[in-house]
Amino acid sequence: MDSFGSASELCAGDRRYRYFSFVPLRELGYDIDRLPYSLRILLENLLRHEDDSAVTAQDIRTLAGWNPKVPSGREIAFMPARVLLQDFTGVPALVDLAAMRDAMAALGGDPKKINPLQPVELVIDHSIQVDAFGSRQAFDHNEELDYKRNEERYAFIKWGREAFANFIATPPNAGICHQVNLEYLARVVFGLGKEARQDGSNLPLAYPDTVVGTDSHTPMVNGLGVLGWGVGGIEAEAAMLGQPISMLIPRVIGVRLTGALPEGSTATDLVLTVAEMLRKKGVVGQFVEFYGPGVSSLALADRATIGNMSPEYGSTCTIFPVDQVTLDYLRFTGRPKERIALVEAYMKAQGLFHTPDAPEPVYSDTLELDLSRIEPSIAGPRRPQDRIRLSQAKEAFQEALPSLLPGHPARTQKTAAAAGAGPCRAEGVWGEGEEVESLRTGCEAEKLRHGSVVIAAITSCTNTSNPSVMVAAGLLARKAVEKGLKSKPWVKTSLAPGSRVVTDYYDKAGLTPHLEALGFHLAGYGCTTCIGNSGPLLAEVSEAVRRNGLVVASVLSGNRNFEGRINSEVRANYLMSPPLVVAFALAGRIDIDLDREPLGEDREGRPVFLRDVWPSSQEVERVIAEAIGSDMYDRTYRRIYEGDERWNALQVKRSELYSWNPVSTYIRRPSFFDGMTRQAPERVAEIHGARVIAMLADSVTTDHISPAGSIQKDSPAGRYLIGQGVEPKDFNSYGSRRGNHEVMVRGTFANVRIRNRLVPDVEGPFTRYLPSGEIMPIYDAAMRYKEDGTPLIVLAGKEYGSGSSRDWAAKGVALQGVRAVIAESFERIHRSNLIGMGVIPLQFMDGQSIETLGLDGEEIFDIEGFAEAVRSGFAGGTGLTVRARAHDGVAAADFKVRVRIDTPQEFRYYCHGGILHFVLRRLLLGADLREQKAEGLPATPQPARGQKPPDEIVEEGSVESFPASDPPAY
Repeated sequence: MDSFGSASELCAGDRRYRYFSFVPLRELGYDIDRLPYSLRILLENLLRHEDDSAVTAQDIRTLAGWNPKVPSGREIAFMPARVLLQDFTGVPALVDLAAMRDAMAALGGDPKKINPLQPVELVIDHSIQVDAFGSRQAFDHNEELDYKRNEERYAFIKWGREAFANFIATPPNAGICHQVNLEYLARVVFGLGKEARQDGSNLPLAYPDTVVGTDSHTPMVNGLGVLGWGVGGIEAEAAMLGQPISMLIPRVIGVRLTGALPEGSTATDLVLTVAEMLRKKGVVGQFVEFYGPGVSSLALADRATIGNMSPEYGSTCTIFPVDQVTLDYLRFTGRPKERIALVEAYMKAQGLFHTPDAPEPVYSDTLELDLSRIEPSIAGPRRPQDRIRLSQAKEAFQEALPSLLPGHPARTQKTAAAAGAGPCRAEGVWGEGEEVESLRTGCEAEKLRHGSVVIAAITSCTNTSNPSVMVAAGLLARKAVEKGLKSKPWVKTSLAPGSRVVTDYYDKAGLTPHLEALGFHLAGYGCTTCIGNSGPLLAEVSEAVRRNGLVVASVLSGNRNFEGRINSEVRANYLMSPPLVVAFALAGRIDIDLDREPLGEDREGRPVFLRDVWPSSQEVERVIAEAIGSDMYDRTYRRIYEGDERWNALQVKRSELYSWNPVSTYIRRPSFFDGMTRQAPERVAEIHGARVIAMLADSVTTDHISPAGSIQKDSPAGRYLIGQGVEPKDFNSYGSRRGNHEVMVRGTFANVRIRNRLVPDVEGPFTRYLPSGEIMPIYDAAMRYKEDGTPLIVLAGKEYGSGSSRDWAAKGVALQGVRAVIAESFERIHRSNLIGMGVIPLQFMDGQSIETLGLDGEEIFDIEGFAEAVRSGFAGGTGLTVRARAHDGVAAADFKVRVRIDTPQEFRYYCHGGILHFVLRRLLLGADLREQKAEGLPATPQPARGQKPPDEIVEEGSVESFPASDPPAY
C-alpha cells in the first residue's frame, strides 16, 4: 500500500534500487527537513509498512506533521529491520521458538514455518568470567571454564544456528555484541545481496538499517546513524516473527555540539559529562539527537561511546546523523564498496546526509555542549552519572567513604539490596567464591586500606571499540614500563576487549608486551567485569577486605558501576577511560590526586607523575595510522562464525525439532503451549474466587518480580536445583538459567528485598496462603492455589513493572497462575508484556487505590462479567466491576476497574492466550484464523497513562539485578 505515491527509484554506482521517498510528502507541504533525523527514519518505516491496519495513512500524516512543542498521544507501529541478541537474553528467545516448533508439529502444521522473518543475530558475550588473570595462559583457562559452565547453552545456540533460517550466532569469544554490531553487523542501509527484498519492479529495495536488541546498550549503534534501542524478550520475539512494536511518537531532545575535544581529554571524559548533563536534564524514555557544528569533529567511535551509555541517562536512543565521518568509518572497518556507495546515495537522496552547513532540525527541547570544555573525569563510586573531575578524585572518595563503610544504610532501594545481600549469598555471583588463578605471588595484602584499588579492568564495548583510548592505554603502559613502574601486586588486572581487532593492532603496534608487563593480559573477548563477571579477588586480598571491613575500589572502562555489581566485596566502583585504568593500577589506590601525587618512582627513585606517561593525541594518531587498517577488520570478521576447537567439538544433531534433555537444568521445553488448540478458545474463563498472591506498593520493578541475580540455596529455585543434583557453587544466576522455566517460575517474586504487604513483618519472597494464613514462599503458595483450582491476582500501586523490560516478569506470573494484575498504573511495556502472556492488566479508577478502598488482600475477588466483556469485544466499554468479599461471604468492597487492553491488536493477542499463541495460530491457519473483533476498543491506539519513573528506577544497581543488562522499559 502506498497512499502517498512514495515508491521511487535511485542509483548507487551502477546499481538501481527502489525506495520510499519523502518527496511526495514535501510536495504536500510537510516540512520534512525540519524533523529530527531519528523521526525521519521512523517516518520512512511507516511509509514502507503502510497496510491500513498496523500502519495507516493518518499515522504517516501525524508523524510528518510532528509538533515538537506538543507531546503526541498517538501510538505508531515500528518494524525494525533486524534483531540483535546476546546469550543471556537470546537463549530464552530461542527456547520459545523451539517450543513453538514443537507446538506447530503437535497441531498438525509444518514446523519450518516457525522461522524469524528478518535477520536475527546473536553474539555470545555475557558468560565468560575473569577467573584467571596476570598470565598468558589466562585466556585459555577462562575459556575452558566458560565452556565447562555453559556447554549445554552453547550447544543449544549452535543447534538453533543450524535449525532456523534468518538466524546466525557467533561462537563465544568473538567479541561483544554491540562492538561486533558497530564494526561488522550494521548495514546502515539495507539492499545488498541476500538481504535485498524485491517488489513488483524486481529491483532490490533500499531502506534504513534499524534494530532492536535484547540488551540495554543496543543504542551504541546509534553512533553509526542506525536507529535502534533495547527491548524485552517478548517484544524481540514478536519482532522476529513479523509483529510490529508499538510505541508512542517520542519527544526528541537535541544536543547542539560546538568546538572540539581538547588535548588530554578523551571520549570517555565526554560520555561521562554527557551522562551527568542528560540525567540532570531528565530524558527518560525520550530520543536524544546530536547536531550542530561540533558533530563533524567527533570520530565515529566517540559517537558510539556516547550512544552506548544511553541507558545510564535514561534515553531510548542517542543518535548521530550519517555524514562523511560515517562513510569513512565504513571504509575503515572494511565494509564493501557497494555498501558504502548505497549508504551515500540513499542518505543523500532522502536528505538524511548531514553536512556542517545543513539546516538544523527542530526539537522538543535543546541543550548545548562545548566540546572544548570537556575535562578528564571519572564517575563513581556508585552511579555512572556521578561524574568527578580527575583532580578531585581523592577528596571525592574521602567524602563518600562514610556512606560506603560496611553497615551504612544504602541510599536507594536498589543499593539497599546490594548492601544487605552479603550474608545471603555465600556462593557469590558466577563463582566469586572459587579460587582465583594467577601467576602473581606476594600480593602484599597487609598494605591494603580504604581506597585501595583491587580490580583494574580494561573492559566493555563502551571503550574497547574506540581505538583512540585503547591505543592511549597501550602507550601509557609502554611509557610506564620504560620508567620501571609496575602495577601494585594486590590489583586484579585484566584486558577483555569487545573485538579481536583490538589485540591484532596491539600486537602490530608492539604494545602487547608492555600491557602484559603491567598485568593486563588478555582475559577474554566479552563483557566480563562490566556486567559483574570479574571473578574472585585474590584470596589474601579477599581475606584482608573481610577481616578489616575495608572499602576497596574497582576501576574499569565500563558503563555501569552500581554497588555490588562489579564484585560483591568491592564497595566503591569507578568508571574511566582505559589509560586511566592503567594509571590507577600503577597507583594502587583511588584516593590520589594525580595532578600532584606521583604514580610511583622510576628506577633512579625519581617520582613519576601521570603527566610524564600520558600520551599526546599526536602519538595516538600516529599509532592508529601505522598499526590499524581495514584489512584487520576484514580478516577478523571473515572468520567470525567459524569458532575454535572447543566450539567445533560441540556435538549437535541437526534437526527441525530440538531434542529436549529431560534432566537439563539450563534448557527445558517451556509449558506455555501445553494444551493449545488450533483455534483460539471460544470464550475466556471467568475470574471468580480469586486470591491475592502479592499485595505490593508503588514502583515495584521487574527486578522485584523476576530478579536476574544470585539464586539462594534455601529458595524454591535453589531447592529445585539441589534436587536435580546441582551443587550451590554451580547455581550460576537466574540470568544464566532463563532457558529453564522451572527455575524461572520459582524465581518469580524471588527478590530478597521485595515487600509483600500480606506479610508486613517479613522482607523477601513470601506470602500468606489463604485462608489458613500459613506463611510460605510465594512460589509454594502459588502451586498450592493451582492445585486448589484457585485463580490468582496481584494488587499493586503506581508504576507496576518499572525498570528493565524483563520478559520473565510477565512469563513467570503467568506460569504461577496469575490471571490479573490490578494496579494504579502500569509501565507501558510491562503492561503490554502481561497481555502478551495472557495476563489481564486492570487499572483502578482515578483516585482509587488499595488504601482508599480499604483492601487488606485477604478478600476473595470476582471480576464480574469478564468473560462476556471479552466475548463481545468490550462492546459495552472497558469498565468492569470487581467484587471483593470477605472469607465469610460478606461484601468487603465493590469497585470499578478499567481494562488496560489499549489496542485491537492487543485484544487479539489476549484472546489467543498471548502473542506467541496468536503468531503460532496465524502461521498455522493463515486466512482461516478466526479474528476476534474489538468493538469497544478505539480504532486508533491510545497511549498508556503513567508518570515519569522515579530517578532511581533507571539504576538496576543491586546484586539481585545482576547482570542488569536487560533493556530499560520506560
